[in-house]
Amino acid sequence: MRDFVHLHVHSEYSLLDGASRIRDLAAQAAAHGMKALALTDHGVMYGAVAFYKACREHGVKPIIGMEAYMADGSRLDKSAGQSRPIYHLTLLAKNETGYRNLMKLCTIGHLEGYYYRPRIDFEALSRHAEGLICLSGCLKGELSQLLLRDRYDDAKAAALRYRELFGDDYFLELQDHGMPEQRKVAAGLLRLAEETGIPLVVTNDAHYVRQEDHTLQ
Repeated sequence: MRDFVHLHVHSEYSLLDGASRIRDLAAQAAAHGMKALALTDHGVMYGAVAFYKACREHGVKPIIGMEAYMADGSRLDKSAGQSRPIYHLTLLAKNETGYRNLMKLCTIGHLEGYYYRPRIDFEALSRHAEGLICLSGCLKGELSQLLLRDRYDDAKAAALRYRELFGDDYFLELQDHGMPEQRKVAAGLLRLAEETGIPLVVTNDAHYVRQEDHTLQ
């Protein structure tokens, strides 16, 4: 287990969703001998500083990230109500430049794109992609949603667009929590990986620290 790194993790700062206290996250990672841990709260970076300090205290490498909300179109378009999808996208800072760009994207989401959620779009992401690692996201990610609707060609086009932007720092994100939808998406992602050469990464959509916390979450 010590070689596995959680790259998709929600703390109490994923409001009304995450049930993991930051100090508990860092302590549990250290207890399992994990060398690193990411924090990817929904659309915000409120926990970044506390997370960094807690991880350093426990000898765990902190990876600062965010699960961004991506508008289907322009972040400035606020006319469609809730009928237009908002996709999830996992972003991780790999250096100081990436951390600064992550903060800029978080700010853009709140000040320019906020509409039910703090949204960014591909245009903003393109301007602030340097230093970031991008994972394709959970079931609510763009690729997953397209694959669930049997739109494989559109999913492939989207994957290639992200790969063009991020290069070797773009990964197809596989998750398996026993849900049939995830199995369908995984089959599509495996096919995409074979056809495009985009590498795969396995994550857990972690929202709580211990199994017994499930009921609370």
